[in-house]
Amino acid sequence: MQFKISKELILQIEELILSKKDQQLEALLNDMHHADIAEILDELDFDEATYIFKILDSEKTAEILLELEDDLRENILSRLSPKEIAEELDELDTDDAADIIAELSTDIKNEVISELIDVEHAKDIVDLLRYDEDTAGGLMGKELVKVNENWNVLTCVKEMRIQAENVSRVHSIYVVDDENRLKGRLSLKDLLTTSTKTPISEVYIPKVDYVRVDTEDVEVARIMQKYDLEAIPVVDELGRLVGRITIDDIVDVIKDEADKDYQLAAGISQDVEADDSILELTKARLPWLVLALLGGFVSVRVLGLFEGAMTDHGNLFFFTPLIAAMAGNVGVQSSAIIVQGLANNTLSGSLFSRLIKEISLSLLNGVILASILFLGSHFLLNVELIIGVIVTSALISVIIIASLIGTFVPLLLNKFGIDPALATGPFITTSNDICGILIYFSIAKLILGF
Repeated sequence: MQFKISKELILQIEELILSKKDQQLEALLNDMHHADIAEILDELDFDEATYIFKILDSEKTAEILLELEDDLRENILSRLSPKEIAEELDELDTDDAADIIAELSTDIKNEVISELIDVEHAKDIVDLLRYDEDTAGGLMGKELVKVNENWNVLTCVKEMRIQAENVSRVHSIYVVDDENRLKGRLSLKDLLTTSTKTPISEVYIPKVDYVRVDTEDVEVARIMQKYDLEAIPVVDELGRLVGRITIDDIVDVIKDEADKDYQLAAGISQDVEADDSILELTKARLPWLVLALLGGFVSVRVLGLFEGAMTDHGNLFFFTPLIAAMAGNVGVQSSAIIVQGLANNTLSGSLFSRLIKEISLSLLNGVILASILFLGSHFLLNVELIIGVIVTSALISVIIIASLIGTFVPLLLNKFGIDPALATGPFITTSNDICGILIYFSIAKLILGF
């Protein structure tokens, strides 16, 4: 049964903490998954969360650390000594340990590293801290299984047993030369069905997907997603095997990128969460709200250019929200498709073919929607025929133009190295609103001559 937190459970845990019944508390929590305990700690205050953290063994709490919300993890770590933090990190894989150490201040970071018991573990963590967190080097872990191409199968198996003790999950067996350069991968089936005296160089598979330490994390995610990889090796500038990236790390990258794109599409310029301070949320939201407000001023100014129509053709203004809304909606739809294609690297064909396709699609949609609008305005709203013609003509024109803007703005942003997800937010909506109103009244002026 899936774990579900309850008020009764929280009250029970708070009572055990208050009465200091450590053995009962430990017995209650030890049978729970570390992710479930992290969820419980998020519901408690800092003192209670720290109390629980200190009574559980490091093997359990190390995994809990990774699941905690950033602010809670920061507060718990601030209440632990460098030696206690080091005990937690000794239980973690190098990539996870490096991520936690990176959050510490420089002074505490150095003290924690000096307290690590396993010298090789500490050396690997320090090595990982050299890399940018948004690169393959910043994502990778040092734990892996590798064999030398000059070994035979028997030596290979012996060495693999030793290495596997430090690897929580063996996804692949990598083959290297005497200089530790990546040569290929080894099939477990071939290893089991081959004579023990056979050299590895005769049975390994030379074709292997890999990334370099400076490859961007989103590119690593794209490669692993494309080729359905559970893990991918990482090499340095000389082609030497230095680590591997596993699927759980890539899931976090994909989630973070999706969250970032979603917030950009909603007009939030910084990475924020619902529990952040009012000041941080304001700084993230306000810039795009100001842009939308300026866009609104421009829209008012555009309407002012056609002030004469208000006296003689006042019913034109009743359709202004409809035209503006359709322009914004169509633009967002088009840009969303392009942004998704850019993110997944699935856009194909020439720019001209995409232009023809977008015009054809928007023309078809425009004619269908304009027909519905024309019939509805004439039979339901009793709008005079000439106004119906103006509105429907404007709607078709606006849909085509908004669709083209929604298509080419993200492509243009991507070309200049700007996140194309920006094009699905208030920027595209506001620009299409203004464009839609201008087109609508320009057509009306052309037909009515006001």
